[in-house]
Amino acid sequence: MFTTPPVAKVSVVIPVYNEQESLPELIRRTDAACASTGRDYEILLVDDGSSDNSAHLLCEAAQAAGSHIVAVLLNRNYGQHSAIMAGFSHVTGDLIITLDADLQNPPEEIPRLVSTADEGYDVVGTVRQNRQDSLFRKLASRTINKLIQRTTGKAMGDYGCMLRAYRRHIVDAMLNCHERSTFIPILANTFARRATEIPVMHAEREFGDSKYSFMRLINLMYDLVTCLTTTPLRLLSVVGSVIALLGFAFSVVLVVLRLALGPQWAADGVFMLFAVLFMFIGAQFIGMGLLGEYIGRIYNDVRARPRYFVQRVVRQDNATTHEEHR
Repeated sequence: MFTTPPVAKVSVVIPVYNEQESLPELIRRTDAACASTGRDYEILLVDDGSSDNSAHLLCEAAQAAGSHIVAVLLNRNYGQHSAIMAGFSHVTGDLIITLDADLQNPPEEIPRLVSTADEGYDVVGTVRQNRQDSLFRKLASRTINKLIQRTTGKAMGDYGCMLRAYRRHIVDAMLNCHERSTFIPILANTFARRATEIPVMHAEREFGDSKYSFMRLINLMYDLVTCLTTTPLRLLSVVGSVIALLGFAFSVVLVVLRLALGPQWAADGVFMLFAVLFMFIGAQFIGMGLLGEYIGRIYNDVRARPRYFVQRVVRQDNATTHEEHR
């Protein structure tokens, strides 16, 4: 019978973008939570091109005596998931936990993820309880979760919560994927043999504002649709066929009415013709938009530019400065 080895070392990867107010508390609580697991651990804080003092604070924390912090500095902002992938490329643990820097998902939940992974799971997801987000964020999250569930067939309840644990072989598999737009929870589930979810607490954001604006959520939804499946293109073909058949039926009806009722009726039906025309124009624009999303994704993949560029890595054993791209 196949058994998964117990967790020996834990790596925590946290993307950071303009979080200087929350960093001291984040580091203190995450370090204490990792120490309570009784395992060897490291905490990788990935600065995603912050414009505040976050990068400096991370370097100071990494260089402190006895620190378990590893600071990974990107040259500019690449987005949350690319920053996490950059952290994945520098982990040394056999269980990797991702966590947001805003402290809405308490680091104190880390020991529960470790103990659950010890039960033999490749991926341990989480479901936020008593969410403290705005109504708009809750509705957007619910919509995105349903979209993912219908598209992938994976019945996980909360893909938006980044407090998750992955076995090392899952992370290695994700690093071998070269698509530019990566949604880590979904990608991980495609490689997982056993996955589960546990409920976790959710707190109000104490410092700063959410980095996900309305437009970023819209962009995320488009990314999810186009990176998960080609189903929208197939639906576009079906909808186009239906509209074409309806248009043909309308034209037949209009010709029959014109012959039966005379030209006067045809003049009175001008606005109906406009309605049919606008229906076709709207369908064309929807189709062009979806095709544009896919063509843009192909264009980005063909250019093969790196998903991120690591400008500097600072760790306790040998505070080094080097550049890397992937």
